[in-house]
Amino acid sequence: MPDSDCPKCGGTGFIVAERGGLTGAERCDCGYSSRKQRIEDSSNIPPLYQNASVENFLLPTDNPGAMRALQSVMLQVRRYANDYPGTDKPGLLLIGDPGVGKTHLAVAALRILMSRGFEGVFTDYQNLLDRIRSGYDPSSGASDREAYRTALEAEVLLLDDLGAHRITDWVEDTVTSIITYRCNNRKPLIATTNLPDPEAGSPIMERTGGGSGKVEYRRTLAELIGMRARSRLFEMCRVIRMPQVEDFRMRKSRV
Repeated sequence: MPDSDCPKCGGTGFIVAERGGLTGAERCDCGYSSRKQRIEDSSNIPPLYQNASVENFLLPTDNPGAMRALQSVMLQVRRYANDYPGTDKPGLLLIGDPGVGKTHLAVAALRILMSRGFEGVFTDYQNLLDRIRSGYDPSSGASDREAYRTALEAEVLLLDDLGAHRITDWVEDTVTSIITYRCNNRKPLIATTNLPDPEAGSPIMERTGGGSGKVEYRRTLAELIGMRARSRLFEMCRVIRMPQVEDFRMRKSRV
C-alpha cells in the first residue's frame, strides 16, 4: 500500500517520470518502504533482538582464534540470507552452547530476508508448542488456534531454542509435521538449538563440576525432537556449529 503522506506521490502510489525522452507513470517507492515496515511490525521479533544484525554482532577481540571462528560463522549466515532462494537448502540451523550468539545471528539472517521483501515470523519453540496445545481448547483465542497454521505457512519461520521442551509423542509428532511440511514445500526455516548433534561435530559427553572427574551424557537433538524431525531438519538446513566462545551476553555487558 502507498504511503498516504508521501510527498513524492501524494498518496497515489505513482509518480511522473521521464525515461528516454518519454514521460510516463512509475510506482513510487513509498509502497515498498511501507511494506518493509509492515513486515518488521508483524515479525514478532523480541525487543531485545529487534536491531540484531551481522554488523553489530560483537566479536571477542581478545581471543583471535575465537574471533576468526565467529567471523566465518557470520560470513556463512550473511551468505545464506543474501543467496536465498538460490540456495541448495532453504533453511539454516545454528547449533551451539547457550550464550554464544545463536539467536542474535538467527534474527540477523531473518532481518536480511525481511529487508529483501520476505515476510518472517520469530517464534520461541516452547511458547509455540504451548500455544498449539492450547489451540485444542475450544475456549482458547483465535490467535492460539492459528499458531499451528502460522508455523506451517509463514513465508520464513524462525524457531528459537529448538528442543527446549519435554519430549512426548505429541511433541514429536507436532514438530515432525511442521518441519516435514516446510521441508517438502521448500519454506525456509531458521532454527537455533543448544542441543548437541554428533554428526554436526558436537560433543555429547561432558565432565561434571566439582573436580570429581565424572563424565555425563548430554541428551541430543534427535532425542529431544525425535529422529524423524531431526532427519528432515538436516535435509532442509545448512547446519552451522557455533564455536565454543565466551558468553555473548558477557561481551555485550562490557561494551
